[in-house]
Amino acid sequence: MPFDRLIDNIKAKNNPTVAGLDPKLSYLPAYLKENAYRNYGKTLEGAAAAILEYNKGLIDALCDIVPAVKPQCAYYEMYGWQGMRTLAQTIQYAKEKGMYVIEDGKRNDIGTTMEAYAAAHLGETQVEEAACSAFGADALTVNGYLGSDGITPVLKVCKAMDKGMFVLVKTSNPSSGELQNQLISSEDTVYYTMGMMCEQWGRELMGAYGYSGVGAVVGATYPAQLQELREALPHTFFLVPGYGAQGGGARDVAPAFDQNGLGAIINSSRGILCAWQKEGCDERDYAGAARREAIRMRDEIVGCIQAG
Repeated sequence: MPFDRLIDNIKAKNNPTVAGLDPKLSYLPAYLKENAYRNYGKTLEGAAAAILEYNKGLIDALCDIVPAVKPQCAYYEMYGWQGMRTLAQTIQYAKEKGMYVIEDGKRNDIGTTMEAYAAAHLGETQVEEAACSAFGADALTVNGYLGSDGITPVLKVCKAMDKGMFVLVKTSNPSSGELQNQLISSEDTVYYTMGMMCEQWGRELMGAYGYSGVGAVVGATYPAQLQELREALPHTFFLVPGYGAQGGGARDVAPAFDQNGLGAIINSSRGILCAWQKEGCDERDYAGAARREAIRMRDEIVGCIQAG
């Protein structure tokens, strides 16, 4: 099952974290941009080329210690088709290095449109008699607030292709409670109800570790809700954003894990991508700085899990 592969990676590296590859040009060292602009000019092509080299450097530095990467589609879409080519190349490069790839697209639609999203990002696209992989991620974030009409098409692809999904449940942003904290009944919130739907959707995709292929996005910025949902959703693996730059700390994310120290993977994007700027080190050591921050994050989180 898809999250069995992710958990295997986590156990092998003793590291329940994922590096978010959400690149802005301002995060990149000047020399990478200058090299790309020399070949392609200050164009979308040049920006996409610089980002690809930046991502490859990060992946090379992280692949032996971090089990997964999470590229956010928006940061590639903004550079047009050239950026989307870089996204596809980044996914392929990370997989070649043995990393699990969670594509953060938050796709949300129904019927044949959602089938197309699932085929593009997780499955295969039929070109006459040939089956072609467009992006080939291992898992995709999806928005489940259209109900099962938007989830069932992804489930079919996950089952056929050994892929996974993470459904938005309790997100890390400050205004998430405007909708997600509303009561549906006298006791159940919107986010709790969505979490229970994840448990139900995942019943046909159970893995060896007791977690299904239908995960949940639950933010580190709401540790009480994180603990509530961990207790309520024993078969749902969590993707936890909000650590680091958004304010969540190691103690905040500790409730995401089960008694075996499994059940969740914690994301850091800016903290790793911009580590070289925070350190003030030579820009050519940007990947080394990312590695040092990833190790610091790993040790901090693992220490809190073990202490708990």
